Amino acid sequence: MVDHRDFELIRHDITQPILLEVDRVYNLACPASPVHYQYNPVKTVKTSVLGTINMLGLSKRVRARMLQASTSEVYGDPQTHPQREDYWGNVNPIGPRACYDEGKRVAETLCFDYHRQNGVDIRVVRIFNTYGPRMLMDDGRVISNFIVQALTGKDITVYGDGSQSRSFCYVDDLVSGMTKMMDQISTVGPVNLGNPSEFTILELAQLIIELAGSSSRVVHRPLPQDDPTRRRPDIERAREHLGWAPKIALRDGLERTIAYFDALLRSDEVHRVTMGAKPELMSAD
Repeated sequence: MVDHRDFELIRHDITQPILLEVDRVYNLACPASPVHYQYNPVKTVKTSVLGTINMLGLSKRVRARMLQASTSEVYGDPQTHPQREDYWGNVNPIGPRACYDEGKRVAETLCFDYHRQNGVDIRVVRIFNTYGPRMLMDDGRVISNFIVQALTGKDITVYGDGSQSRSFCYVDDLVSGMTKMMDQISTVGPVNLGNPSEFTILELAQLIIELAGSSSRVVHRPLPQDDPTRRRPDIERAREHLGWAPKIALRDGLERTIAYFDALLRSDEVHRVTMGAKPELMSAD
């Protein structure tokens, strides 16, 4: 895409206004890994709040359609299961994860206020755990952590007893869902995008050890504060309005992702990538 004659890459801090002439805006700007969003929580909040205001202002000015990448973290540690879009969530507003969770909740509020007050054409998706090739090795989320640990023969770090669950969506499926959401006109959202197949973190660790052919062992550490115990999307709204459902099973997606990391670890490029997040900052997300 970089070589396309109509493509222009602009490096810009989304917390600052920008003047562009566009038809569509995909607002994905925000660190999504606890390792990264907790590193500078104030900037994380600014990215979600000021950044969304700036993108909504841009969309209003040029009459563009804007898709806001929200998150399953708006549900917090949910008390309903699976999570439907009409669930309001259970979020600790002053905890260490709040900079991301509440920032994304405010971003959704802004989207719907701009839509109601100014007629901005919005689309809101709530993205559940996503993985795939080209994740960073120091990403800090559970799949990249486990794969790198397994491929390098290190202990697999599981927080808590491993019974907490997540639903993992392969990146190709997510991109398909986002483009379908942007292109349809039947709903502004929010719409859950994720894979409804649910796995415990311990099951994930054991599967990655198997697929990587690793001799790594599982070690347990204390569960971080406010880490959700269960997470699985209800995707009926996505099926109805987008005709979308994920196609790639976890085993298949992990095989592709492990192959990517294995090739990266064997190449010279590994020397240009930071190895391994600090264990105390890793997350089940």
